[in-house]
Amino acid sequence: MPDLLLELYSEEIPPKLQINARNEIHDSIKNSLKDEGIKYKEIKFYSSPTRITFFIKDIPEKIRNFAKEIKGPKVGVMQDILNSFIRAHGVSKKDVFEKDIDKGRFYFVKTKTKEIFTKDLLIKIILNSISSINWKKSMKWSGNSLVWGRPLRSIFSIFNKKLLSFTYGHLKSKDSVTIEQDLIVKHKKISTFIEYQAFLKKNNIILDHDQRKKKILKRFENICITKNYKQIFDKNLIEEVVNIVDKPNVLLINFDKKYLEIPKEIIISTLQNHQRYFPLFDNQNRLTNFFLVVADKIDSKNLIKDGNKRVVEARLSDAKFFWDRDKSRNLIKQVSKLKKIVFYEKLGTIYDKTQRLRKIAALLSDQLNISKEKIEIAASISKTDLSSELVGEYPELQGVMGKYFALSQGFEEDVAESISEHYLPIGINSEVPKKKISYSISIVDKLDSLVGFFLINEKPTSSKDPFALRRAAIGLLRTIIENNLTIKLVDLINYSSKLFQDQGVEIKNNNIEKEVLNFLKERMRNILKEKKIRSDIIDASISSHIGDNFLDLYKKNILMNKYLNKEVGINTISSYKRAFNIIEKIEKEINGRPDPVLFRKDEEKFLFEKINEIRKNFTVKEDKKNYENMLIQLSEVKPFTDNFFDKVIVNDENIDIKNNRLELLKMFCNTFNTFIDFSKLEGLNG
Repeated sequence: MPDLLLELYSEEIPPKLQINARNEIHDSIKNSLKDEGIKYKEIKFYSSPTRITFFIKDIPEKIRNFAKEIKGPKVGVMQDILNSFIRAHGVSKKDVFEKDIDKGRFYFVKTKTKEIFTKDLLIKIILNSISSINWKKSMKWSGNSLVWGRPLRSIFSIFNKKLLSFTYGHLKSKDSVTIEQDLIVKHKKISTFIEYQAFLKKNNIILDHDQRKKKILKRFENICITKNYKQIFDKNLIEEVVNIVDKPNVLLINFDKKYLEIPKEIIISTLQNHQRYFPLFDNQNRLTNFFLVVADKIDSKNLIKDGNKRVVEARLSDAKFFWDRDKSRNLIKQVSKLKKIVFYEKLGTIYDKTQRLRKIAALLSDQLNISKEKIEIAASISKTDLSSELVGEYPELQGVMGKYFALSQGFEEDVAESISEHYLPIGINSEVPKKKISYSISIVDKLDSLVGFFLINEKPTSSKDPFALRRAAIGLLRTIIENNLTIKLVDLINYSSKLFQDQGVEIKNNNIEKEVLNFLKERMRNILKEKKIRSDIIDASISSHIGDNFLDLYKKNILMNKYLNKEVGINTISSYKRAFNIIEKIEKEINGRPDPVLFRKDEEKFLFEKINEIRKNFTVKEDKKNYENMLIQLSEVKPFTDNFFDKVIVNDENIDIKNNRLELLKMFCNTFNTFIDFSKLEGLNG
């Protein structure tokens, strides 16, 4: 059976664009083949910096298109629209009929069973697939209208060992493959996938990206075993490098050992982020002066090796110069330089921000019983490294370099570490700061940003979050939760708001406390979903949560998720359900409190006393609350509710007694709902 081979040959496409295009074309072709009813044995797809290739094996030359009804426009549309539908399906007006369906009366046509040539469908599928790529960055070139990730130079396409002829933009498909190496251009006419692979292999090109990856990693492994180094490599960088070479050649290169005297993060960033090289570590996890480079050609004369060594040593020489100069500059004196760095035009400078952080941190230190002096110093110097030349050259090392500057100047270790750690966490799964000074500065830094942007009404929308406020909110919540902190966030929010006003920031939002707390509540959903909490438990807890104790909210969710299908949870929900199902049916609102004088049964009295016992236990100070015990107490009400419903008729003939019993059940439900809103749990009325 015939095979299809397609190659899109272009200028070098950056790795992310290339991988995305490869996957999109694959999915589109695969889905289109299925939609058209074209069967095949297998489909393979590959990419390199200049080639995206697809091979589909054993495709039939013809397929049978069975008769089917095709829905057209709704009856009553303009005649032009109906005519367009008729032309599109190659039928005449007499072939059109009307038919009623759920959405109304529509025109239909019925196609006839016929055999069609697969190659015609393949051309349509290919053109649709390659023209529908969602390029994040694309370009036009010369005078052509064709848009591609990088200039598309040729399209090689054969079906059944013959040219599959079509035109895409200014390009006409051909049956020859082009290779350009060292200014030499080679063309070869190809008729099979085996010939295609052989031609590329002869020119040392590895088309299969997975094979390139295996070859690179195998060479990495051999070098590390020989040198007794750890095999620690950045996975994202490996994926990137695999897709910027098609003739991978791994080189082991070293730099002068004197550069190991500067902080290792500078060296790692130089190699990984700036040069796409791989640093090497010894078995004690110490950075060495060796690194790996994946070149795209053989380096028989060591020209690539020597060139890369010179580049790295030049960058490290500059970095060492900046390091030696920056570390000698007094951090306290550097604070004033932050006046020249704008945080955000409407919110002032970085200097203004550090002054706010210092004051909010002092307030937080009272809540957490932390040294006020240390936390104020830490807040004051938390951003000073932003004025350094080193961070100007390596912006990704902000905070990290501040820590090293502080340590070299004799600041206490926990103060120094807070400069780097207060930026944590940087994602929903990244580590959070665990030391007191660090997590305190982290909390006030994120809260300051939230309050500031909410005050000037530049809040995130459903589609945009230019200042990463959602990430800041999640980071703030995770820091509180994972350090088991009970913080009066309302006090911090209001004080922060006052500090912005004192600095002359124009306030455009006077509902700041409520909006920031609601924003944090909504971000809790993300955290709880990551913990695999049931969605109805999340809704039940968040909708009933009042105040600023988010550790509270988190603990309740974890406990409910843990106990929901166990005896404690089953008993709690069973008790609540019986009461809720009665009061939910009452049309009038139940506002009063039950009067013990109107109790006629012991079961009423016992239930009332049990509810009051729970309410009393629920009113202890927040730092004394044990939510597991509270949930267990709710579950222990079941015998009281069972006895109540077995012995007491709620709808008593005496209207006062009836209302009193309804008020008792309302009091019961309200007490339960101070834990979470049990009425929102799924299956409650089942």
